[in-house]
Amino acid sequence: MAALRAAKQALRREIKGRVSAVSDQEKLRQSRVVSQKLFRHPKYLSSQRVAVFLNMHDEVHTDDILQDIFKRGKVCFIPRYFTKSSRMDMLRLKDMEEVKTLPLMSWDIRQPADEDSDREEALTSGGLDLILMPGLGFDKKGNRLGRGKGFYDTYLERCMTHPKGKPYTIALAFKEQLCAEVPVGEHDILIDEVLYEDEE
Repeated sequence: MAALRAAKQALRREIKGRVSAVSDQEKLRQSRVVSQKLFRHPKYLSSQRVAVFLNMHDEVHTDDILQDIFKRGKVCFIPRYFTKSSRMDMLRLKDMEEVKTLPLMSWDIRQPADEDSDREEALTSGGLDLILMPGLGFDKKGNRLGRGKGFYDTYLERCMTHPKGKPYTIALAFKEQLCAEVPVGEHDILIDEVLYEDEE
C-alpha cells in the first residue's frame, strides 16, 4: 500500500512538471482538438445526461464542451466536491450564465455552494449516461491517476448502485498526461476511454 502511494506521488510530480511546461496557448489548442474529437464521438452524441468538470488551469479546458452540451439540448451536471471527504455530487447546471454566478471554491474552480440545496443531483433522478473525467495522468488501458482524494472513484461506486448503472466514462487529457503505465490499487476504477490529441 505504501509502495503504491509512493509510486503514485512520484508520477504525480512528474506529470505536473510536464504539464506546467506546456504554454497556455498550447493547452488551449490541445483542448480544442480534444473537444472536437468529443463532439464527433458516438457515445457523446447519444448521451442525454452528461457530467463535465469545470477545469483547473492544468486540465483540458471545458468551456466549449459546456456550450455544446447546452446547444444540443443535453442535460448538464457539474461536480460539487466536499473537500473534507472524498464525497462528490453531480449537480444540474441550467445554462452557461449560471457558471459565472457560482462561487469560487477550493482549487480556484467554481462549484455550487455547500448550502445550495435546490439543484437536482444526478443520482437522485435519472442517473448519468456519460461522465467526462479530469485527472492528472492516464495510460492507454484506461487506468487513471487522480489527485489522491478519490472523488471520482467514490462517485462511480455510487453510480453502480443506481438503476441506470455505471455511466460511460471518457477522460479528457493533454498529450503530456499520457503515461506508459499508471500504478493502480483495488479501489481504482478503470475508465472506458481517454481522449487526447494523437497522431491521426
